Amino acid sequence: MNNLVDPKIIAGIKGLPLMAKTLVDGFMAGANRSLLKGEGIEFSQYRSYQPGDDLRQLDWKMFARSDRYYIRESQIEASVRIRFILDASASMNHRDGDKTGLNGIRKIDFAKYTIASLAYLAYLQGDAVGLTVLHQTRPIRIEPAQSFQHLNNIWHQLEGVEPDDLFSDDQVKSPAIRGNQQKEFTIFLTDFFQLDNEISTCIEACKRRRNEVLVFHLMAKNELKFDFPDQATLQDLENKTKVQLDKKSMQESYFDQLSLFLASTRSSMLEQQVAYHLFNLDEPIGNALRNFLQQRNKL
Repeated sequence: MNNLVDPKIIAGIKGLPLMAKTLVDGFMAGANRSLLKGEGIEFSQYRSYQPGDDLRQLDWKMFARSDRYYIRESQIEASVRIRFILDASASMNHRDGDKTGLNGIRKIDFAKYTIASLAYLAYLQGDAVGLTVLHQTRPIRIEPAQSFQHLNNIWHQLEGVEPDDLFSDDQVKSPAIRGNQQKEFTIFLTDFFQLDNEISTCIEACKRRRNEVLVFHLMAKNELKFDFPDQATLQDLENKTKVQLDKKSMQESYFDQLSLFLASTRSSMLEQQVAYHLFNLDEPIGNALRNFLQQRNKL
């Protein structure tokens, strides 16, 4: 893969749209272009040919009649409504990297590049894309739509997102979560750090709308490997409490609690029939997305 997908390099890059296109071009090279949905069987409608479309789907009879290129779409290929929901609470400001915690990518940046890339991929497939950002002071709600101008707006809004405190109960109960009756494919990005089950409540609300829900659980390598200095003071980014770290004496207990946390989170998602995928921030984003999409395409 290109060096641009290295997290340490991405962390210093401001051009979200350019990076999204670079990542998609990288992991889609030579791959099936329709990784988020399969080809349908029952004919539904025609649409104009766009560069990059599968030439096997061209309808030559329509070309003979109109002298224009048209693609035959099946019902399953027709536009899907995809909504990305981003947890922008303060814990998403956690940074991966070495023991100093200064050289890696933040959870929020990993999430933003992931959303930008998958939104671009969905746009290429003709899907309608929307964005909801759960944020204390600057919540965002963009309804799914299907145009490049709309995609640019999503990219623009994402670039300005910075984690801040906890999102409010009003947002958990908002139409953006409990909303209208239209079926959507909801992709929720979070680190699952919650004080009062607010993340779980949001996911449950999404699922109650009979949507297909996919959760991306973001964790840093230093969290998964307990890669912190031997003696340090750690502060909770959300409730501001501090803990004195003695790595040697706390290591066994930490890994026990981590295993319990991950197992219970995964089990809870499976019980709700919510798809679950754990992302390690140490993995280059391009590799992480490519591996995820390839796994999903096998289901």
